[in-house]
Amino acid sequence: MKALNGFGFPVLRFNFRGTGLSEGEHANGVGEIDDVRAAIDWLEQENKLPIICAGFSFGAAVGLRATSADPRVPLLIALGLPVVPVEGRAYDFEFLTACTKPKLFVSGSRDQYAPPGKLEALVNTFAEPKKLIRIEAGDHFFEGRLREMREAVESWLKEILIKEVLIEEM
Repeated sequence: MKALNGFGFPVLRFNFRGTGLSEGEHANGVGEIDDVRAAIDWLEQENKLPIICAGFSFGAAVGLRATSADPRVPLLIALGLPVVPVEGRAYDFEFLTACTKPKLFVSGSRDQYAPPGKLEALVNTFAEPKKLIRIEAGDHFFEGRLREMREAVESWLKEILIKEVLIEEM
């Protein structure tokens, strides 16, 4: 949130249905895709800046699925993307093999839901452009490593935004 806001992007941060004080009940990722789409609809009405989807863990998995084919969302960021079953929930990311949007994946080197080798193997199947950054000694929640996680996002955004400006100037 802070990394995106630091670049001047408005940030909408929300809980999925049934989480925290949000109304409704958890819908195993299906209804939550609708939550992301509703958020994108609202953001599009409220501002005219490009929309970047950034999510954490389950939110990253749902956000990627909801926005990978949405032309209103040109950049995708996944923090702590789970690649092994979590609480009985298995994830399928095959749709990213055809997604040609720039994608950033940031995970801790000790993330129990993205073990070494598994995340790398999965990301290698995704379409370019993509970037995977492992935060050394970081766990799933980036405990004690939030600064490094934020710096990874900021560095990637600078790289992508500079490329976009250069392409537009050509």
